[in-house]
Amino acid sequence: MGEHRAVPQTSGYSEAGASLIRRALKGFTAPSYSPYQDIDWNNRTLRQRGRMLYMAAPVATSAINTNRSKIVGTGLTLNVGVDREKLHMTAESATEWQRNVEHEFRIWAGKKDNCDATGVNNFEGIQQLSVLSWLTSGDTFALIQRVPATSTQPYTLRLHLIEADRVSTPTSYGMNTHYRNTEGKNNENGNDIHDGVEVDKNGRIVAYHICDSYPGQIPGQLAKWTRVEAYGKNTGLPNILHIMNAERPDQYRGVTYLAQVIEPLLNLNRYTQSEMMSALVQSFFSAWITTETDKTGIPFNEVGGADEEVSVNPNEHEMGPGTINHLSPGEGVTFGSPNIPTTGFESFTKTVCRMVGAALEIPVDVLMKEFNASYSASRAALMEAWEAFRMRRKWLVDDLCQPVYEIWLAEAVALGRIKAPGFFRDPRIRAAWCGAHWIGPVQGHLDPVKEVKADTMAVSQGFKTREEVTREYGAGDWWDNVAKVKRENEALDDAAGNKTVDPEVPPDEPEEEQEE
Repeated sequence: MGEHRAVPQTSGYSEAGASLIRRALKGFTAPSYSPYQDIDWNNRTLRQRGRMLYMAAPVATSAINTNRSKIVGTGLTLNVGVDREKLHMTAESATEWQRNVEHEFRIWAGKKDNCDATGVNNFEGIQQLSVLSWLTSGDTFALIQRVPATSTQPYTLRLHLIEADRVSTPTSYGMNTHYRNTEGKNNENGNDIHDGVEVDKNGRIVAYHICDSYPGQIPGQLAKWTRVEAYGKNTGLPNILHIMNAERPDQYRGVTYLAQVIEPLLNLNRYTQSEMMSALVQSFFSAWITTETDKTGIPFNEVGGADEEVSVNPNEHEMGPGTINHLSPGEGVTFGSPNIPTTGFESFTKTVCRMVGAALEIPVDVLMKEFNASYSASRAALMEAWEAFRMRRKWLVDDLCQPVYEIWLAEAVALGRIKAPGFFRDPRIRAAWCGAHWIGPVQGHLDPVKEVKADTMAVSQGFKTREEVTREYGAGDWWDNVAKVKRENEALDDAAGNKTVDPEVPPDEPEEEQEE
């Protein structure tokens, strides 16, 4: 009797999401390939659609501008924080050094002519533009450039923001002529190029290829590419900064922030425009006259106004407020009976905005700037949104702000304007000198009294420090505040001592009235 072999049975995901025989999943084909094919080949289309939605769809504009305002706002401010224990510095000397560096950094960052290669933005403006370009296009680049120092500007460092479209694979290195194929190979060293990003055999980024024009730029010109190495050979400092966030391993180019919601945003915009046009047409009051007489000399589409008609074609008729149109014998006008605006318009659009906001990590209250819920619900929405804002702020700090500060500090130390012993000798000492925090807008308060009381209780129990609370409120440095308050109190005491006080001081208000 022959051996009976068990027939393999499907199990696990074969009977669930990976099933090929279940009726609901038979037509669900979802091919996925490498990040280069899935992302880079489609990035040109995604960027264009993301920009158009930002320019034309109010919900998309709100999503990106809200991120810009919450992540950067008026700008992320440098707050130097050296590792004084590793540097063997006293608290007083560390504080003095930190304040000196912050004041020196403002010389470079405070004026647009001093930090921007194009002379358009100061460092805060560069931060704002970087966030807008990053979220709209998927990524952006800050090219490090040098210009001669002057008597008013001792620093040679300049930043030149490069839009995503200009970083691309040179045509001479491309593998074929298909416009969506962004893959290439550097003929000189054999490195692969993925949509303008050159990587070595280990997948490490070694260079970027920047085109001197935009795709399809008018007037057309012969495009030329410049290869920029990622890091300087002698200094080890970045030559170019890439601001993006990745969603897959081996991904070298970013995807627009609106990528997952392009279709619902487009349809929502179309639906809104249709409703507005329908309401506008319904608001028109037009009269239509059918006549068998000669219409020669009869004014067309006029009620005494001086405006010219849009068209004089006898086969075209127009609608407008208070217009009169003449029809030929046998012609007639038939209207539907639309109910405009649609009864469910508001609830439907809010439902779509909820789904869009969930995908973009912005609750609908924050996305639509409408807080009609309870205090607890509105506060929960703000807290949820700020989780995403803080995360993206950390990305911006790591990709732009901190690297720029370290590049600037290296030049300041090399020029002798900042004293930092051991800065160029030991990487650990250098890292200790480069410590910094970047302070930006803080979460708003729906009920400041309640939240201040909560912070006071947290400080009293040791859950927070006064310095942490001060930074969360965006009120500067707590130690500086204490010194200022002390000086203010002394000034008030001096003023009170030199002023004649009326002896008839009114009594304190009763406790109940104070509470009220």
